[in-house]
Amino acid sequence: MKFTCGQQSLSRALNTVSKAVTSRTTIPILKGILINAKKEGDLILSASDLDISIEKTMKGISVEEEGSAVVSAKLFTDIVRKLPNEDIIIEKKEENNISIRTSMSEFTIVGFSPEEFPAIGEIEEEERITLNKEIFKDMIRKTAFSASIDESKGLIIGVLIEVEENFMNMVALDGFRMAVVREEMSDGRKNKIVVSARIMNDINKILADIEDDEDIVLSLEKKKAVLLSENIKIVMRLLDGEFIKYKDILPKEHNCRLKVSKAALHEGIERAALLSKEGKNNLIKFKIEENMMIITSRSEEGNVREEVPVEKDGNDIEIGFNSKYILDVLKVLEDEEIAMEMVSSVKPCVIKPVEGGKFEYLVLPVRIS
Repeated sequence: MKFTCGQQSLSRALNTVSKAVTSRTTIPILKGILINAKKEGDLILSASDLDISIEKTMKGISVEEEGSAVVSAKLFTDIVRKLPNEDIIIEKKEENNISIRTSMSEFTIVGFSPEEFPAIGEIEEEERITLNKEIFKDMIRKTAFSASIDESKGLIIGVLIEVEENFMNMVALDGFRMAVVREEMSDGRKNKIVVSARIMNDINKILADIEDDEDIVLSLEKKKAVLLSENIKIVMRLLDGEFIKYKDILPKEHNCRLKVSKAALHEGIERAALLSKEGKNNLIKFKIEENMMIITSRSEEGNVREEVPVEKDGNDIEIGFNSKYILDVLKVLEDEEIAMEMVSSVKPCVIKPVEGGKFEYLVLPVRIS
């Protein structure tokens, strides 16, 4: 194997595939990146932690001798990143050693046998859905934060991707809050998969590195899902099991509905949260009466009162929340105004658009004395 390519383009490609490299593994080969140089000028970089596998193809590379090698992901990426912005010559020597040369630098590093590297896997002819890249990224951003981070909690560490007729839903929950985001789509048969929220966040970062505003393709298979763009293939292992019937959890009625400025609510809660240290639940209290929401919190260091104008329909209500859970929702929304629906001080609050049903966020209250 021997090829020449530009330092910057190689560094960007390595940054993409490195997102599938884990330091937690005890299998040495999984700490590596597979380099495969093709005579026709394709350079394919691959990495896998067995949960997510990423394959990036660089085209138009000057390949003098085709072949493959596996290099330490961290060492190889660090070397390439620190080399000057010029052509790099990479060559496989005896015993899988790899030579990395520029006009003024030369490294020789120890490689691994490419035969030991796990196969990324071919795409089966299952259902394929074409998606707008920006919309898919936005759906991940608006849901994945609500998934549980406790690995012992089973399927709720994942994000549900549910395809219905003319719609795609993305859902995540952790037992204290739930995020549901919906987008219209033109194709796709009914299907649903659950992917780890950690993997979904990695995918969001990878898609952000794709400069072209191209569509992506999602292939849904029995054991895995495959995301394809022009030069990137991402294979995701699915979580096994039946996701919680989230539609049964969403309240069907409310006794109090508010319309409120998202910015005013966000700022008021952020200020109140500075003193919301009572216990460990970041407690803030909402007292809603007439057309005003009074936000209060207290700690040993003091107390605070904020007033936020609202348009109220229904009963007055007093309810407490973990400020972090409300703020997490407000941070990902672009709407100028939002609706909040509540039943009582012990039932969940639902945050949704003033009109339409593109999202619903359910937040459990904190009991207040």
